[in-house]
Amino acid sequence: MPGSAPPSSPAALDDAAPSPVTVSGPAHLLRVTLLMAGSCLPILGAVLIAPVLPKMQDHFASVPGAEALVPLALTVPALALALLAPFAGVIVDRLGRKRLLIVATVLYAAFGTAPLWLDSLGAIIASRALVGVTEAAIMTCCTTLIGDYYTGRRRVKYLALQTMCASASATVFFVLGGAAGSAGWRVPFWVYAVSLVLAPLMASALPGRTVRAEAEDASAEAAPPARRAFPWRRLAGVCALTFFGAMVFYTVPVEMSYLLDDLGVENSGVIGLATAIASAATVGGAITFARLKRSPDPMLPAVFALCALGFGVMFLAGNTPVLVIGAVINCVGTGMLLPALLTSAMSRLGFEDRGRGTGLWMAAFFGGEFVCPLVLLAAQAAVGSLAGAVGALGLASALVAATLKLTQGSTP
Repeated sequence: MPGSAPPSSPAALDDAAPSPVTVSGPAHLLRVTLLMAGSCLPILGAVLIAPVLPKMQDHFASVPGAEALVPLALTVPALALALLAPFAGVIVDRLGRKRLLIVATVLYAAFGTAPLWLDSLGAIIASRALVGVTEAAIMTCCTTLIGDYYTGRRRVKYLALQTMCASASATVFFVLGGAAGSAGWRVPFWVYAVSLVLAPLMASALPGRTVRAEAEDASAEAAPPARRAFPWRRLAGVCALTFFGAMVFYTVPVEMSYLLDDLGVENSGVIGLATAIASAATVGGAITFARLKRSPDPMLPAVFALCALGFGVMFLAGNTPVLVIGAVINCVGTGMLLPALLTSAMSRLGFEDRGRGTGLWMAAFFGGEFVCPLVLLAAQAAVGSLAGAVGALGLASALVAATLKLTQGSTP
């Protein structure tokens, strides 16, 4: 990858290479704001309607299978995103990042607001699946553009900022969805129209081709044509870690309310406060990662170990304060884990492969998100309690940390 560490040494961070776009001034601030806002759109899709699912359930109570179909309206975008992100990555590399981002952002509003006018539960679920398609394109494009625009520690900084914004927005969207849902289960779907504000700003403010991309194209034209294979082997390991890491990442947000319920906590205010504290810890972890200024790969064993420690405390918790402490420890780790994995993947990809590679990484991450509750449900059935399932995931995280440490120690 020109201007950064060679793919064979992904841990290196090159500060000497200048970014191919300006890194100060109003234009830079607007560019970063738009990329972060775009990265939050898939999070909006994942959590916005969660508070209104009971009302949706009541509205479609006469529909056969509504008990399973209504929750599917919440989870199907993540499944669509996981399945389609690799294809979005291929399209990104062939058609261009900016063009696809703008089209997908407009379609996101069209599909996202469709339930405002649809009366069929099946049609609503179909529209939600199409939201997932646009999310795959948006998230892949935004992450790829961060990799295109920035190098070295600046890239690490903005990938960590992407995680921080996504984590913080999850809490905001959950509260917003609950507040809007008090006026009716359809009302939160109006929020999807916000992407119509972002699309024209993206069209005018985001650079199309960077200087680096143009230089690479010129170099490719000057060089003899050669068939170049996609770096599957370099990316396979980090994608496998990302799939597991996504399960670690989503356990606390998905299961915290159930763990509190098992401890006898029924007050929704206490549950909301505990979840908000954990979410803030995730943001703190992302900020910590950005400030450490270290290469991502050597940090992964310690980060997985920190996540495992948090799960261990949650497993042993006999009261709410201890459970929250465990969740905070875990979420500090997951806040560091996501940007570390994403930065590691980016460092393995050249410009011509970055869209496809980012799509594969997104597929691994959102695939892990989708199976997270299913894996914990299976583990709960095996060990007898949700806390035991969390403890088992903590043990698996510790084993991953130890394996990574041993592997790095044996690498010459």
